[in-house]
Amino acid sequence: MTATATARRPVAPKPLWKRFELYLLLVLVIYPFFPFLDQAISAISGEQLRLDRQLVNIMIFAILALALNLQVGYAGLLQLGIAAFFAIGAFTTGVVSVEKYPFQFGFWGSIIMAPIVAGVAGLLLGAPTVRLKGDYLAIVTLGFGEVVRVVTLNLDAITDGPRGLSPIPSPWIPPDLAAGLGDVAKQSHFVTMYFVALIVLIALVAVFTLMERSRAGRAFVALREDELASACMGLNPAKTKLAAFAVGAAIAGFAGALYATNLQTTAEPNTYDFNYSIIVLCCVIIGGLGSLRGVLLGVGVLITFDSVLSPVLTKLIQKGVGASDNVFLSLTNWKLMIFGLALILTMRYKPEGLWPSARVKAELHEGTGGDK
Repeated sequence: MTATATARRPVAPKPLWKRFELYLLLVLVIYPFFPFLDQAISAISGEQLRLDRQLVNIMIFAILALALNLQVGYAGLLQLGIAAFFAIGAFTTGVVSVEKYPFQFGFWGSIIMAPIVAGVAGLLLGAPTVRLKGDYLAIVTLGFGEVVRVVTLNLDAITDGPRGLSPIPSPWIPPDLAAGLGDVAKQSHFVTMYFVALIVLIALVAVFTLMERSRAGRAFVALREDELASACMGLNPAKTKLAAFAVGAAIAGFAGALYATNLQTTAEPNTYDFNYSIIVLCCVIIGGLGSLRGVLLGVGVLITFDSVLSPVLTKLIQKGVGASDNVFLSLTNWKLMIFGLALILTMRYKPEGLWPSARVKAELHEGTGGDK
């Protein structure tokens, strides 16, 4: 047997008990009830980490990043307006659940309506743009994101303008289950949102894992690699792009519904600006385009730094310097520069991402010996 044949022999998968993901999942399941990191940081520094609460937000952004990874990482569509579908999902949730309107669908109805409305918006955006590629598609999707933000900001009669829609009701859970939770029932909103987000995230990872091995997954990759060649092989690039737009938009709308319900308000429309799209895109690129593990790692690094570590480190720095009102000592004000620097360093030294897919890694290192 030659050395090349030996190198290409498929590697047997690790046993379940040796997989890192299993232990991470176990930690995530028990963490709301035993927030050991929060308690350790509080005991050492006196600062509140609040990772237990922020994990809901991190998982919601992980769902949003998976939606963008479908469009950018799998299908190769340079999408810069993912925040628009995030906002559509959030405001759809507000319209169908707040007391101002007669619908009163509640949480479980809104998480059905939000993906439908966002998916239709994805189709409406994708239909006239299926022939666009690269920079042209990026400009159109960027413009769409800004149009959605400005429209929701100025539709006072529907969205309440800069105030946003509130209060959005908490998820309903059966009284018997709430009684069984005991003291945890006092924080049932947080616990319910935590496990809904976790279950949805796990389900999406499972679906995308199966999709990678399916005909649809191979069609997306073929479109990303060479649209002309995929058309010559019998695929329909227009339909494949529309599917990527619609499904990615629907997932982003679902994430928006969870986000608004977690906050119990849609927040103001300016919340869903271009920065959200860029931050999520940075998560996908830094983690690894087309890599499920990479995208989740990118979200874990960037969003955890932004929402958890940055406020804690800012308080510690300001306390040490003795200048609590100095804006230059706030890491939050420097986050876009930090994210930009991280993106530049990643593209320069590890363009395939921190945890790349085997396919992308092989493509980027083809002929350089990097795939050996």
